Amino acid sequence: MAKRSQLGQRRSSWAAVRWVILAAIGAAVSYGGLKLYEPEATEIPSARVERRDFVTSVSSRGELTSARSVQIIAPQTPDLKIVRLAESGKPIRRGEVVVAFDAAAQEDRYVERDTTVRQVESEIAEAEALHSIADERNDMIVMQSKYNLERANLEASKQEILAEIEAQKAKIDVGIMEGELSKAETTVNATNISQEADITRLKERLAKAVRDRDLTKQYLGSMELRSPVDGVVQILTNNRAQGSFGTSRPPFQEGDTVWTGAVIAEIPDLDSLRAEFRLEEIDRGRVETGQECRIKVDAVPDAVLTGKVDWLSPIATLVFRRLPPEKNFPAHAAIDKLDPRLRPGMSATVEVVVERRKNVLVIPAKASFQIDGRPTVFIKRGNSYRPQPIEVAARNTTEIVVGGGLEEGQEIALENPEIVLKGGGR
Repeated sequence: MAKRSQLGQRRSSWAAVRWVILAAIGAAVSYGGLKLYEPEATEIPSARVERRDFVTSVSSRGELTSARSVQIIAPQTPDLKIVRLAESGKPIRRGEVVVAFDAAAQEDRYVERDTTVRQVESEIAEAEALHSIADERNDMIVMQSKYNLERANLEASKQEILAEIEAQKAKIDVGIMEGELSKAETTVNATNISQEADITRLKERLAKAVRDRDLTKQYLGSMELRSPVDGVVQILTNNRAQGSFGTSRPPFQEGDTVWTGAVIAEIPDLDSLRAEFRLEEIDRGRVETGQECRIKVDAVPDAVLTGKVDWLSPIATLVFRRLPPEKNFPAHAAIDKLDPRLRPGMSATVEVVVERRKNVLVIPAKASFQIDGRPTVFIKRGNSYRPQPIEVAARNTTEIVVGGGLEEGQEIALENPEIVLKGGGR
């Protein structure tokens, strides 16, 4: 009976142990199940309070232009036809040909006018030879008239010993000879005047012919227009060309006939590149010359360009993109250090720094929430967030300068935890 009692006690103990083990296993499984099906804690994006420089800027779109450029202008020459033209957008060196015109017509005209000059020179030489012959003949006539007058005077001086009739005859002969001499001298004077007029007329013709020839020679010298500087060629629009329907007028090209004074090409000075932009009317009062700029060029995104505002228009311009027209103010920004990849006409974004605060506490603007009429942030502590009112010293579109209420390094929520947790997620 004692053995049976001991055996029963052992069986009861093992049964109790089994129930304890089974209960422990059940509890573990239940706890694991609860953990497995427990919803994940909601994560709220956050940021750190930083101490650094704060910048307020005004942004505007613009493009790169050259402050100095050289225009290639058609000379005052008739019948200009382009036979050779530099390629637009390609670099060019000083002294290289930008535009060449057809010189055949000017060469023919030069030959014609040079022939005219030679012909007039021959006419002058011939006239001078004829005048020399006429002068010699007139000199002989005057000399003969003087001789006859002297002889008549000699005969008249003998009137004391001659008969009175002969004396009167001698006096008459003297009068006749004096008349002949006066006539000869008058003829000589008239001939000289006529000869001078002929020579003057011929010399005027010669001067005109020489001017025409020299002008044609000048025309020939302007058949090639060369670049006076190093740069990049920009072929401009031919305003007298007919473009296709719905398209802009084409640029100058080989075969085009151009007019005097036409601006065919432009060579900008790449060392004088600057950013041209326009300020909205609301921003004009915040920008001043000398303010720092940050310039981002679309075509060269990796280039970090800085500069300064060096010109602001005092007068607004109207832009008729809609009604009423917009008002803006043109401005220029000088670039501190140029990148060799930059070219005129590239689009750019110009940010003008209108305010800079050094060594201040900065947080993202979206970390501040209006609670009870005050700007408030949520500081993270463990797994919870504590609201903290702050003082806003300055702000821009993306950041806030904190004047009080926060310390550097604190982690703050970028979304309102009360709203996110209340909704069970975002």
